Amino acid sequence: MQLWTIRPRALRVKGVLPGFGLTMGTTLLFISLVVLLPLSALLIQAASLSPGEFWRIISSERAVATYKLTLSSALIASIFNVFFGLLLAWILTRYQFPGRSLLDAIVDLPFALPTAVAGLSLAFLFTSHGWIGQYLEPMGIQVAYTQLGIIAAMAFTSAPFVIRSVQPVLEDMEPELEEAAAILGASPWQIFQGIILPTIMPALLAGFSLALARSLGEFGAIIFIAGNMPFETEITALLIMIRLEEYNYAGAAAIASVVLAAALVMLLIINLLQGRIYRARSDS
Repeated sequence: MQLWTIRPRALRVKGVLPGFGLTMGTTLLFISLVVLLPLSALLIQAASLSPGEFWRIISSERAVATYKLTLSSALIASIFNVFFGLLLAWILTRYQFPGRSLLDAIVDLPFALPTAVAGLSLAFLFTSHGWIGQYLEPMGIQVAYTQLGIIAAMAFTSAPFVIRSVQPVLEDMEPELEEAAAILGASPWQIFQGIILPTIMPALLAGFSLALARSLGEFGAIIFIAGNMPFETEITALLIMIRLEEYNYAGAAAIASVVLAAALVMLLIINLLQGRIYRARSDS
């Protein structure tokens, strides 16, 4: 009598996403068309210059002045938004008060508001005859047509990135850990420093990186309040626009490539910091 053995067919493990090949191909096509193709065109245009010409353009005194102004203003605005965004996210998640829903909706206003409108609104507020500027200037504080106005415009347009990055993490935090720490005698500052801050730090860094990237590329909200004076209040994006208006496309691409490289380096550093924080939390 012959025994027949039936071998089970190899089970095919399905991925989380159905049609992996189709979805991956569509994603790569989208990234290539929307991100890689424009960046490639920018780099090819910049590569049309000789090394000497490229260095002369990006290291000119006027260009270096715009780098310093743009980078310093973006860093100050992003650091300000870290504290302001955390404070506002904390208020929205930990307290109930009249008008909370309206305040939560106003947070997203810079996303929907055209940047030119934001710039005009800030100019109306902070000029010498503006609602706020008329009280600041007698005290010797001038916002419009100074670096302070550039920082205000960058902070206004990038604040939602920090708030919306931190707010979901605060909402998902379990209150039992904070209650246990309070029962054991921990002070509010110890609870925040030992429990809350390590939990929200990756989201805080993500919001900071997004705010920094948005501030580096901001244009419309700044030109109406900056004054646009070379070597004083001229940002890099405006200098790129000036070179384009002069039909100096290679020069504009060269300056833009410097901004692109700076943004990529900063995002890479922040991502590395996030990775270290995640690994430290998982090890602990």
